Amino acid sequence: MNVVVCVKQIPDPAVPGELTSDHRLKRDGAKAILDESDSYGVEMALQLVDKAGSGEVILVSMAPNGEVSGLRQALAMGAARAVLVSDDALAGADALTTSKILAKAVERAGGADLVLAATESSDGYTGTVPAQVAELLGWPSLTFAKQVDIADGKVTIQRQTEAGYDVVEASLPAVVSVTAGVVEPRYPSFKGIMAAKSKPVDQVTASDLGVATGATGQEITAVTQAPERQAGEKIEDDGTGFERVVAFLEDLKVI
Repeated sequence: MNVVVCVKQIPDPAVPGELTSDHRLKRDGAKAILDESDSYGVEMALQLVDKAGSGEVILVSMAPNGEVSGLRQALAMGAARAVLVSDDALAGADALTTSKILAKAVERAGGADLVLAATESSDGYTGTVPAQVAELLGWPSLTFAKQVDIADGKVTIQRQTEAGYDVVEASLPAVVSVTAGVVEPRYPSFKGIMAAKSKPVDQVTASDLGVATGATGQEITAVTQAPERQAGEKIEDDGTGFERVVAFLEDLKVI
C-alpha cells in the first residue's frame, strides 16, 4: 500500500511572526517546521503501511524557496520520499490553486492508494483543501476521520461529529482528512534524523506539473489589531445573583 500525505511547512509559531509590506506572513528567512496537524496524518500513514506489510509513505508539499526543513521532520519519522513544489509564481496562492498543485503532485508521486491530509492547516484554516484535492483527482472524499481502517480495497473511517461519530466507507483510492488525536505521532529517532538527510525530495515547479498560475493570489488590503478585550460586568451578589446568571445564559440561548 502506498499512502501519500499532504503536509505543510509553516513558520515556527514559537517565533514572533512578521508581516511583509503587502500584509502577508513573512516566510523568507523564517524557520519552517512541519505543521503539527500534519504529523497525525504522517503517523497514520506509517501505521497503515506497516499493517499492510508493504508499500511506502510519500509526502507532497508546496513551499517557497525550496524549503525542506519541515519535510525532513516527516521523513525522519519514517516517510520514504517527498515531492516538493516550489515556485515564486505561487506566492500568495489561494486554496483552490494550492489544491490543484497538490493534486498534480499526488499524480507525480505515482501509485497512491490513499491520500491523507489534516482537516486544515494551522496558518490558513480554510479547511477546504482536502475535499478540493479529492474532487480534482476524481476520488471519494472522507472527512474528519478519528479512526481509519483499510480492508478489501475499501477505506472505512469513524467520522467525528458533535454527537459522536459516523461510520463512512469508500472504495480506494480515496482522500481522507484526519483530526488531531487520531494517533499519537512518534518522535523521530537519531537514526531517522540522519537517514532523512539522504531521502529523495523531488523538487518541481508549477509548470513542471502542467498547472497554469496566472492570477491565483489573494489580495490582503489591510491588517488591523484586534480590539482589546473589554472588562466584564461585575455583579455584587445580594442573594439574587443566580437570577442574573440564569438571565445571562438565557440571552446566550444556552438554556
